[in-house]
Order: sequence, then C-alpha cells, then structure tokens
Amino acid sequence: MNTEQIPFLKGHGTENDFVIVPDPGNALDLPPAVVARLCDRRAGIGGDGLLHVVRSAAHPEAAAMAAEAEWFMDYRNGDGSVAEMCGNGVRVFARYLRRAGLVEAGDLAVATRAGVRQVHIAKAPAAGGDGDITVGMGAARLPDGEVTVTVGERSWPARHVNMGNPHAVAFVDDLAHAGNLFTAPPVHPASAYPDGTNVEFVVDRAPGHVAMRVHERGSGETRSCGTGACAVMVAAARRDGVDPAVTGSPATYTVDLPGGRLLISEHPDGRIEMTGPAVIVAEGVIDPEWLATAFV
Repeated sequence: MNTEQIPFLKGHGTENDFVIVPDPGNALDLPPAVVARLCDRRAGIGGDGLLHVVRSAAHPEAAAMAAEAEWFMDYRNGDGSVAEMCGNGVRVFARYLRRAGLVEAGDLAVATRAGVRQVHIAKAPAAGGDGDITVGMGAARLPDGEVTVTVGERSWPARHVNMGNPHAVAFVDDLAHAGNLFTAPPVHPASAYPDGTNVEFVVDRAPGHVAMRVHERGSGETRSCGTGACAVMVAAARRDGVDPAVTGSPATYTVDLPGGRLLISEHPDGRIEMTGPAVIVAEGVIDPEWLATAFV
C-alpha cells in the first residue's frame, strides 16, 4: 500500500453513497479488504461502494475501451467485491470528473465492466446547484425461466432482468413485506443467478409511477440502486403491456426509492436512460497508517 496520504471524496446519487478514490494512473493497490475497510460505516469513511477513478488506458480491464472512453469506473461493492455496473455510481463518477475539471458539461463516455456508458451532464441551473445527470444504461435483457423470491413465509414470482448486472424484480402489496433486507432474500432457482443477484421489491403508486426497495448484492439494502430502478422500470412496463420496441414510442416511469426519485425511459431501440441527481459532499485524505490496518 502506498505510504503517502491518499485523496478521497464522498458523494451520493439519491442517497446511494460512495467513497471516490481518484487514481488516474492505476497506481493504488485496492484489494477487497481495503475497499471493505474504507466503506465501513463505523470504522471507515462509509459507503455502499467505492468508485476507483482510473484512465481507461491505464487499467487492463478497460484498455480496449480507451479509444471510446477516457475514464474507467472501476466499481467495487461495499464488501470489496467487484461489480459490473452501478447506475447511481456512474452519475456520481461523472459529477466528480466535472468537479475536478477533467470534463466539461455535456456528453461524456464512461467505461465500465458492463461496457461503455454514455452520460450527459446538464449545465447547472441559473439558480445555483448542480444539474441532473442522464446515463445511457444500455438495453435490458430478459432471460427466460421462472424465478421466485422468498421473505419469511411469503413468496412472489419475480422477473429476471439483466442490466449488465443481474436483478430479480418482485411486485408486492406493501414494501414492508421485503423485511429488513439485511441479508439477501432467497431466490429460486439459485442456478438462475450463479453469482448472486440484486433483489427489488416494488409497489405501484400511480400509472407509470412505482416505488421500490432493494437488496444490492454485496452491499445489503441501499437507499437507491440505479440499475435496479432500470430493471424495475422494464419489469413494470412489460407487466403493464408496454414495450417501446412494439409501440414505436418511448416509455417513461417515475421510480421512487428511499433516497430520492429517478426518471427511467426506455426507447424503441432498447436504449434505457436514467436521469437523477449526483452530489459531492466532502473531500479529504486517507491516513495511510490507519489504512494499513486493513492488511492486519
């Protein structure tokens, strides 16, 4: 581990919060124990995950995308495990790049393990504050097969949606039925998700308007999940008989999460866009002596 002080920032997107570690040259060693230590809410900085900010050309997993996207979001879950994609994380990642003067407002490409994502950073409104950020989330895949989610004595059929990472979406009568979500709700058959899954519980608020809670794989219940909100939108639209590829018209749903509100749109060509806020709340340096205890 580097013995010098390491800069960090803290940010959130609809209260899905992240430790941000700028490392353009990919010089830092961030094994799972270190990431988990940084994300620990009592013994560390605290976050649902960590955004390692690296130039694509400097990272072996992103070098092939460097011609399309200068920056790679090397995302880690709060337990230190590697994740393919994080929708709220991409917005916060873009907000950091803009704050640091590394990009301008407007369009931006970000490399992720789920591929290159297109981002639009809105100009700040005249009244002050930050504008919303829109992320092109790619297209959803809807694998075949029946899936069931269980909490206690209750079970529900769930829709398997893949947004570059896996989701099981269950529609319930009351979000309290999801339980405490400290641990991952059992999903059957387990073979549908060999690497685990995110699980969303959804209720209706109005036509085109739903609310959700989520257990994020590797993080537990979080205040928001961007890919989960996209998965919920697609599952709700198909349940409602809405498919933009068939109608030829975009569909937009409002998705309320414990940490805020996201607007999710699906286009006839399958593209899904997510729009919402992203905020940087603090910055500082990590004490290397403290961080070294993660290796003990």
